[in-house]
Amino acid sequence: MLDRDVVEEFLDCKFEDIELEIPEDVDKQALVEAFCQYTEDDTYEWLKDNFKSFFDHGNPDWERIREKIKALPVEHN
Repeated sequence: MLDRDVVEEFLDCKFEDIELEIPEDVDKQALVEAFCQYTEDDTYEWLKDNFKSFFDHGNPDWERIREKIKALPVEHN
């Protein structure tokens, strides 16, 4: 779940960068919530696709995964 305050700050910065203003009839908090839900839905689909790839559709190459784990920074091993 995304931190709505962080997303609001992100949107504020991005809107400022491209000089975009929220229309008066669009509630900012509703916009932040709609964007968060859109992003979370997309993230879930992205995670599902990557799960399939990483674990080779249920037939994982554990040696490849071990190598990926070994390549992590020390604090994760």
